[in-house]
Amino acid sequence: MTVRTLKAVVTGRVQGVFYRVSVKEVAATLSIHGFAKNLMNGDVEVEATGQEEDLMAMVDYLKQGPVAAKVDTVVWEYSETKSVEGFLIL
Repeated sequence: MTVRTLKAVVTGRVQGVFYRVSVKEVAATLSIHGFAKNLMNGDVEVEATGQEEDLMAMVDYLKQGPVAAKVDTVVWEYSETKSVEGFLIL
């Protein structure tokens, strides 16, 4: 099993709709560590470290988000693997 880190930027109606909270909940179920934070332009940035198959499940979730969200795009890429514990909402 391969541990990797990915960075994603999610655009759409993703602030003020519990998007980051729901991402944290999904991360907990997938044993993913990292963070989700609001960006000044209305997007949400997510950095996630975990098993590659779990990260792909996270990307699938990022594309839909919680019920109140409307995701337009998710742009993601792998980055340098980080050693982190927990999942923060920044």
